[in-house]
Parts: sequence; structure tokens; C-alpha cells
Amino acid sequence: MKIFLLGYMGSGKSTLAKALSIQKKLPFIDLDHYIEQKEGQSVTEIFKKKGEIYFRKQEITYLNELLNSEKSFVLALGGGTPCYGTNMQNILKASKNVFYLKYQPQTLAERLEFQKQNRPLIAHLGNEELLDFVRKHLFDRNPYYSQATHIITMDNLSEEQALETILSLISD
Repeated sequence: MKIFLLGYMGSGKSTLAKALSIQKKLPFIDLDHYIEQKEGQSVTEIFKKKGEIYFRKQEITYLNELLNSEKSFVLALGGGTPCYGTNMQNILKASKNVFYLKYQPQTLAERLEFQKQNRPLIAHLGNEELLDFVRKHLFDRNPYYSQATHIITMDNLSEEQALETILSLISD
């Protein structure tokens, strides 16, 4: 069984995927950490040294490596992963358990304000710029994100409620 969580940065994909992996007794994989392990450097370093295009190419390679494996897992995708190449199509072919953790832009901007230094795409933005950046990205990414098998509106859910919702929707 392969379970995928997607959504914008700061949407809680990794946190929920970890909790889900414990509940389902499946390995947890964070795609960004998987890439870091394979590349021997952080995502931030990859962006700085080799650029976003290199990162996205490697992301496609490593995602396909996981998709083509026989392993079962819970995978937290990078925020941009579904939007490049045929990633979203390949994810949907691999599993019916694809969950979009959807938030309003304002909520995401508030969640991201305190995480900016760890996020290469937004580290340089002020708070007003951050909200505009999030709005634009969500607008651009919505056609990909909305293809998920299940869309979970997260703004008014606790982590526990979100986990219960996802668990109730998983198909074996």
C-alpha cells in the first residue's frame, strides 16, 4: 500500500504522514529528506548550488524510484512535486490513496511566518509578500493539487481530526 500526502509547504504533510505511518504500521518517507539522503546535501544547499531546475529533475527521478518499488509506505511529497513533469499522473497511477491537505492562503501564510528561514523559496519574503506569494502559488498549483483522490479541508481541523478523516478514507 502506498499513501501520498500533498499540499503546499507548511500544510503539515510530514507531521500527518508520520502519524499516519504509525497508525497503518507502514514506513514513513519525506520526499525532501529522501532527496537529501540521496544527494548528500540539504534541499536548501541543492537550491543554492545547483538551482531549482536541477532539484526538480532529481525530485522526479527519486519519486519514480519510490513509485516503481514494491515497497509500501506513507509519503509526504514536496509542495511543488505534483506540479512537475508527469509526477501527478504517476502518483495517481500508483495509488488511490492520494490526499490533498488544503488550507486557505491566509492560514498557510500564518503557519509559514515562523518557518521562513528553513524554506528556500520564501526565506527572503516579508509577511505581506509572503501572503501574495502563497496566493499566487496556490492559484498556479491548484490544477495539480485538485487532482488528488481526496481533498481534506484543513483550516478547522485539529491534527487528530485530520488523521481520523484520512484513516476513514484509505482504501486497501
